[in-house]
Amino acid sequence: MPDTATAAVPPFVSEKFRNPDVTAKGEERAFVALTRLRTVWINTGSLCNLACDNCYIESSPTNDRLVYLSAADVSKYLDEIARESMPVEEIGFTGGEPFMNRELPAMLADCLGRGFRVLVLTNAMKPMQHRKADLLALKARYGPAFRLRVSLDHYRADKHESLRGARSWAPAVEGLRWLAANGFAIDVAGRTLWDESEQALRAGFADLFRAEGIAVDAADPAELVLFPEMDAANDVPEITVQCWQILGVSPDSMMCASSRMIVKRKGADAPVVLPCTLLPYDPQFELGRWLAESHRSVKLNHPFCAQFCVLGGASCSAR
Repeated sequence: MPDTATAAVPPFVSEKFRNPDVTAKGEERAFVALTRLRTVWINTGSLCNLACDNCYIESSPTNDRLVYLSAADVSKYLDEIARESMPVEEIGFTGGEPFMNRELPAMLADCLGRGFRVLVLTNAMKPMQHRKADLLALKARYGPAFRLRVSLDHYRADKHESLRGARSWAPAVEGLRWLAANGFAIDVAGRTLWDESEQALRAGFADLFRAEGIAVDAADPAELVLFPEMDAANDVPEITVQCWQILGVSPDSMMCASSRMIVKRKGADAPVVLPCTLLPYDPQFELGRWLAESHRSVKLNHPFCAQFCVLGGASCSAR
């Protein structure tokens, strides 16, 4: 898979998102300062049991460009947070499918044991279900500090499977039903690419949750998160410093104002820190080896910055 920074793009966007300081029109590019490091994301690796259509990170059973982080890797960053008295409240785990990393339960126990809230993004399929005993033990000890967000792209099986593949619906719903039946703190993440209003999507999910006995409030944007689509090949407007006022959006509300993500690239000697969950491959967004090195401002020099965060108003963090 080519790097986002060097991938071929259609002519209409070929001059956009090239210069970190100015747009194609020569205007000053918007940037976001880190105001308070609240959430640290751990990318456990890009391998996944599925190969979903339009997955922004292109996770699949063969994509190992981001290799598995170890529990020891994670522990070093948790030590740094404590040593530097960083105001981190939440540790998020994403992938790939995080439960494919065999050391995930140890990572979760370490984070929860140090007093952090923990959020895991999962498809709730077999990799997660193989860890039921570990999950029950963590829930019994840490309760609502441990939350899982399950990806369910639509409230109908056929539409979900049009993106995630045949036979992906039943095991996902089974996993979600099991989490709900056992009292886990859960959210659901859907997608908005369908030709349906948000109201219709939430109503459809509400019917599903009622039918399956799943305690998720589809009307609550924090419990049913509907993510905007991202496609680096689309013609996306660049965000300038003037856009904050024009759009009525604050840079402090952007994900990179309060979060960072840790990844380890295949062949690398050590992990690196990135601004957010959306930009795992683009080298221009590397902020250093350690969290303490990552406090500089982030230039919004990528289509995903506009599509997901500024115009889409979305964030991967819990609440």
